[in-house]
Amino acid sequence: MTFQLWGWRREDVCQVLSWVPDAVGGRGGVMMRKTLAAKDPTAVERANLLNMAKLSIKGLIESALSFGRTLDSDYPPLQQFFVVMEHCLKHGLKVRKSFLSYNKTIWGPLELVEKLYPEAEEIGASVRDLPGLKTPLGRARAWLRLALMQKKMADYLRCLIIQRDLLSEFYEYHALMMEEEGAVIVGLLVGLNVIDANLCVKGEDLDSQVGVIDFSMYLKNEEDIGNKERNVQIAAILDQKNYVEELNRQLNSTVSSLHSRVDSLEKSNTKLIEELAIAKNNIIKLQEENHQLRSENKLILMKTQQHLEVTKIDVETELQTYKHSRQGLDEMYNEARRQLRDESQLRQDVENELAVQVSMKHEIELAMKLLEKDIHEKQDTLIGLRQQLEEVKAINIEMYQKLQGSEDGLKEKNDIIARLEEKTNNITTAMRQLEQRLQQAEKAQMEAEDEDEKYLQECLNKSDSLQKQIAQKEKQLVQLETDLKIEKEWRQTLQEDLQKEKDTLSHLRNETQQVISLKKEFLNLQDENQQLKKIYHEQEQALQELGNKLSESKLKIEDIKEANKALQGLVWLKDKEATHCKLCEKEFSLSKRKHHCRNCGEIFCNACSDNELPLPSSPKPVRVCDSCHALLIQRCSSNLP
Repeated sequence: MTFQLWGWRREDVCQVLSWVPDAVGGRGGVMMRKTLAAKDPTAVERANLLNMAKLSIKGLIESALSFGRTLDSDYPPLQQFFVVMEHCLKHGLKVRKSFLSYNKTIWGPLELVEKLYPEAEEIGASVRDLPGLKTPLGRARAWLRLALMQKKMADYLRCLIIQRDLLSEFYEYHALMMEEEGAVIVGLLVGLNVIDANLCVKGEDLDSQVGVIDFSMYLKNEEDIGNKERNVQIAAILDQKNYVEELNRQLNSTVSSLHSRVDSLEKSNTKLIEELAIAKNNIIKLQEENHQLRSENKLILMKTQQHLEVTKIDVETELQTYKHSRQGLDEMYNEARRQLRDESQLRQDVENELAVQVSMKHEIELAMKLLEKDIHEKQDTLIGLRQQLEEVKAINIEMYQKLQGSEDGLKEKNDIIARLEEKTNNITTAMRQLEQRLQQAEKAQMEAEDEDEKYLQECLNKSDSLQKQIAQKEKQLVQLETDLKIEKEWRQTLQEDLQKEKDTLSHLRNETQQVISLKKEFLNLQDENQQLKKIYHEQEQALQELGNKLSESKLKIEDIKEANKALQGLVWLKDKEATHCKLCEKEFSLSKRKHHCRNCGEIFCNACSDNELPLPSSPKPVRVCDSCHALLIQRCSSNLP
């Protein structure tokens, strides 16, 4: 039943199974045939499919090697291989129910390969873009052909077999892809990487092809048995050919890589030389800038030192003048305070005497009221004068505090103080005159007491004279007011001078701040100079390291160029071509054997090639001729430091 299910005839299967022991290996095939009957039908199906896969893969490889060129889509063993792979992938597929019918295709598990192996996305995209494919089975057949052309069918199917959890959605548990037979088939597919296939997928009708296995291709003939030895010889020749081609490819790749390395090293060498030139130019510029900065720093230092010396001398002179002026003003202030105290005491005595006289002269109240009024007015004027004197003193104190730092101001103050002294002297003289007048008044009062009745008319006359004196005093007061106005104007001028002196002091302070800022800038410039020196030393060290690296790279480039020249000029001389030694030119015989030099490839006798040295191609010591030995030793000695 199992054979009929898969479209096989019993006679064909018997013939194939009779040949399976030779293909699988003698006794193993016999044992396998005996055990197939005891197994379940699914195991029998898996074993039959495995055997057919082995036969198809082996026949395809042998026929392709004997064919000796790329395979087309019309090649019968290749078509049979695709049919067998289709049957292997269909084994144990789950039936998926759709809305209209039951679906059972191998396109579903093959689509999983795109998720598991990112390089398979190109095959999936190209299969979907094919215009003639309409069914999932046709897409699966196109996918198998493209995977064979890429030589990655084994890799793609290996990814599927590893992920059995995902395959369980598409296959039953007893399917070939879920068991060990699937892994064996994937291992056999690795051998197909030797085959070069050129298949045209667009023109084929892959949807309507019938997948039936043709067993006639795998049946033995006597001619096939006789041609085995020829096939073996042809396979050996093809293996040698492939080996030689691979060696040529490797040599070409190594030569191209060496050329690319030489080019890259030359480019890097030129870049390093340019960078060295740029670095040298930068160092020269930095040195010039350093010299300029040093000269500027020296000039700034000289200027700042001179300016500091000048400012120190000015400050010392100003301090001395301030001290002298302060001492003189203190003395003047003390003298003025003493004079004021004396005047206040005298005024108090006068007031007391006047009060006694008022109490003593009740009888002459009517006559003396006018005198008392005049005396009170005079007292008011005296109080005003005292206030004015106090204001003058306060102003003098303020001026004394304000005019502490300038010589011109001191001279003007001395002049003002002299004027004030004159004014105070005038005031004192006026006070003395008043005191004298008061004494005269006292005398008159005494005379009035003695001669009250007699001298009433005389008192009236004296009162008239006193009124005249009061008028004179009023005139003196007017003069004093004018003098006060003049003093106020002098005060304003002095205040303006003080403001000017304050401005000069602020200017001097600004200059001192500028000097301090210049010092800070000088310190910053010194720090920058030290940093530039450090950068200069670091760049010199980097340049030395670059020079060492350049020398090493030049030596490496020379070695690579010599190796490249040796590879390009190396010719492995055949034994038939050489009859004499190249150095001693002695003829070879049974006693004088031929020996190849592994460096130049020429043939020498034992005496001329008994040296051994390690070469770039082989780290172990190898036979070398005398000339190559001397040349290599000279090169090694020149490379040593």
